[in-house]
Amino acid sequence: MSAADQQFMARALELARKGLYSTHPNPRVGCVIVQDGRIVGGGWHAKAGEPHAEVHALRQAGDKARGATAYVTLEPCSHHGRTPPCADALVAAGVARVVAAMQDPNPEVSGKGLLRLMHAGIAVHSGVLEAEARTLNAGFIKRMEQGLPYVRVKLAMSLDGRTAMANGESQWITGPEARAAVQCLRARASVIITGADTVLTDQARLTVRAEELGLNAELTALALDRPPLRVLVDGRLRVPLAAPFFQAGPALVATCAAAAARDRFLEDGHELLAVPGSNGHVDLRKLLLELAARGANEVLVEAGPRLAGAFARAHLVDEYQLFVAPKFLGSSARPLLDWPLARMAEAQELEIRDIRAVGNDWRITAVPKR
Repeated sequence: MSAADQQFMARALELARKGLYSTHPNPRVGCVIVQDGRIVGGGWHAKAGEPHAEVHALRQAGDKARGATAYVTLEPCSHHGRTPPCADALVAAGVARVVAAMQDPNPEVSGKGLLRLMHAGIAVHSGVLEAEARTLNAGFIKRMEQGLPYVRVKLAMSLDGRTAMANGESQWITGPEARAAVQCLRARASVIITGADTVLTDQARLTVRAEELGLNAELTALALDRPPLRVLVDGRLRVPLAAPFFQAGPALVATCAAAAARDRFLEDGHELLAVPGSNGHVDLRKLLLELAARGANEVLVEAGPRLAGAFARAHLVDEYQLFVAPKFLGSSARPLLDWPLARMAEAQELEIRDIRAVGNDWRITAVPKR
């Protein structure tokens, strides 16, 4: 792997990140075409059903693609989906070499695209900046390999680890900059999951607010064109249809309650999904399996301590996004997670991946140690 290969793949990854908010259920992919050490074409996949990154890059390169090197953040596809195979497009364009960041985990592709290129006489190399490419598409990779989405839990807390006052009051623990960062987390998710307590107490809507995203006009339009599916976990159907959550647009309700209410929800434009559970509590793993089957790559959990704690206790969390405000809420305020542990040996260890200031608050990215 040469320094030039890393440089051009880094640029392809930069392009791929433009699809952070819009490509679901597809992966985020970028591509650059390089001729004589100079980029002559570049592109990224914007959303499902539209041309893939390689097609955009080849169109921009035109005749200069012949004999060039294509840098792609994911193995070019080899099957007919909504669009023709990108491997065929690269062959037809006459590129001499293809460098991929990683092999596609989709079993329909998984090495077949690279093999097709090799059979056409194209030099192929894979594994350049693979770690970065895998991080960018962690949700897509997990869904392909495990049949589950990547679960990111967002929590806002005080310095003493509290999320709300004893009466449930929680607005606002953190400042506007932290709340804007949460909007971006929402926009990049395939699904936002919340619970009945949050919707009832906070009158939460869990929508993406364009004015807080801080993106350019093109990316904002793409993000709003593909809003995340809002899922309410409400095992006993406690939230009335008149709640602001339901007034904000179509939603899916995961419940253990009888399906007799299905028609009532359908009439209001929502879906009622019966998920097995016990004692009125939805089986969260089964819910995630269903969401993955519908194409969900990334799930954002924005909920109170009970539901967030349930995800943690079930070991379903891949990443925590903790927003910490420089204030104390006191010992009677509500804890971060409802997760009673009796012994130090039971403590969940975390690996902190990133800590940074967000306005007057701090943002901590941490992952569970398995």
